[in-house]
Amino acid sequence: MPLYIMFSTLTDEGRKTVTENPERIEEVNREIENMGAYVIAQYACLGKHDFINLIEAPDNEAIMWVSMELGSRGTVQITTLPAIPIHQFIEKVGHAGEPGAPEPGSGPARSAQD
Repeated sequence: MPLYIMFSTLTDEGRKTVTENPERIEEVNREIENMGAYVIAQYACLGKHDFINLIEAPDNEAIMWVSMELGSRGTVQITTLPAIPIHQFIEKVGHAGEPGAPEPGSGPARSAQD
């Protein structure tokens, strides 16, 4: 199943909820499972984000719904990124230039502001 990195930053309401009921974090993890995704690893952080989560989900649409559902509650700001295991990345890069592989640099044009 595809992997995703989810950065979570609590809102004021979210900090209040976690302070009053820290077990709520594990309850949310079970809710994520009920949405068809699975939290593989989760870390509390210091800095810009409060939590970093490694999540497995069937596809981009599934993780989109997880992110939308959690974010709509008003207790957390979510940023989700697809994660490519390094062995898959190396394999894909190693096949660059072969028939059927995209040409290097053939992705969408980017401006200097990107």
